[in-house]
Amino acid sequence: MSEASFFTDMLQSITDRGRQLLFSGARATQAAAKADLQTLCEMLLSSRGEASGMALAAEILDRWEALDSEGAQAFLDMLHEKFGPDTVRLDQAIENYRTDKSSAAVIALHQAAEPRRQELLRRLNHAPNGTAKLVRMRQQLLASKDQSEGYHALDADFTHLFGSWFNRGFLTLRPIDWTTPAYILEKIIKYEAVHEIAGWEELRRRLAPADRRCFAFFHPRLADEPLVFVEVALTRSVPSAIGDVLVEGREQINADEATTAVFYSISNCQDGLRGISFGNFLIKQVVEDLRRDLPGLKNFVTLSPVPGFARWLAKARPETLTALDDPKWPDNEKTAAEVERVLLPLAARYFLAERTPEGRPVDPVARFHLGNGARLERLNFLGDRSAKAMQQAHGLMVNYLYKLDDIVANHEALAQRGEVIASPAVKSLLSQTDESRRSGNGQQGSRPFAQIMNTTLGGGRK
Repeated sequence: MSEASFFTDMLQSITDRGRQLLFSGARATQAAAKADLQTLCEMLLSSRGEASGMALAAEILDRWEALDSEGAQAFLDMLHEKFGPDTVRLDQAIENYRTDKSSAAVIALHQAAEPRRQELLRRLNHAPNGTAKLVRMRQQLLASKDQSEGYHALDADFTHLFGSWFNRGFLTLRPIDWTTPAYILEKIIKYEAVHEIAGWEELRRRLAPADRRCFAFFHPRLADEPLVFVEVALTRSVPSAIGDVLVEGREQINADEATTAVFYSISNCQDGLRGISFGNFLIKQVVEDLRRDLPGLKNFVTLSPVPGFARWLAKARPETLTALDDPKWPDNEKTAAEVERVLLPLAARYFLAERTPEGRPVDPVARFHLGNGARLERLNFLGDRSAKAMQQAHGLMVNYLYKLDDIVANHEALAQRGEVIASPAVKSLLSQTDESRRSGNGQQGSRPFAQIMNTTLGGGRK
């Protein structure tokens, strides 16, 4: 029996004994069996016994799982409304701090300001499978249409606790290959979020060959549930299209022949852990493991989607997208060449110049990789012609380069100065848009930006 299984069985045994005390027999403690969920939560917060506390936590979570959607929403509302900070205690702590700036007063203020539901969630976590159930509870919260102050306060509590519980120090990195148990491989198929895996045969092509790798992070309290996984192709060059990586019948190589590791899919698996960052740790750990096992690897790059590009382009230049509305435009060589000539400079602007109100890159995948210290290396026109990629980015894909000596400097450039570090080739594309916006001397390459877009992509046609 594994250590994790032994611990789980021990927790279950303690919980079962506690339930026998609380919810069976004819004693006064049986009142718990008739109590509503709010009362049970109050009982859990006041509980001092280990067995009774675990029993109460298990009972609360079991009842929560049995609720319909309306009842589940009412439970979340109750957590916010009834289990916030003790306001009397908080007011007193604030008054004490105003007159006493000691460390003890600061600690007391911190403790009083913490919502009671944080301790409630900690105690619910003691139940067997409590962590997994709380992750599902947050998933339910995130799926709620409620965007009230209470929603944000409750989500902040979950995020705070999960940030500690799923700290990198608790995560284990496991290789995933064709010999991995089927119940985990099924989840890789299910959770793949970038390039859909059609079935077992396609999964085999991604895992079995010598030039393929896959790694996943796991947590001891979610032992058989991957948190995030990355698929890696070992190649002799940097690919510009996903077909080069995934096409059936491609040329396979031995792992020791590879010079480049390509991270072509990173998938978060647990919706309830959205916003809890694992991918940055995953990539860095995988790079270290690959360098150790395959010293011939020199380049570490991604082949990444651009999920926000088409949406941004439609908002920025809605009148110029007529040619792109024709689903067959990539098949017309002349049209595709014209689109490429205009689209790539636009894409360079999207990455290098456009920002969110907070001053961050607008593309979510770009924020992730650039924030990790990668360099924007290359823009790949029609790198992915799947329906999803055409809808999201008109087929555009991107290579981000992880050059280990530069990761820290690249990260600091973005974090401190808002600067996206990019290759000279990408920067030169941006300069084309800047020149066309500054001048209008009648030459095609220098005409006003909107005019070039309108002419090239068929804007104004009926």
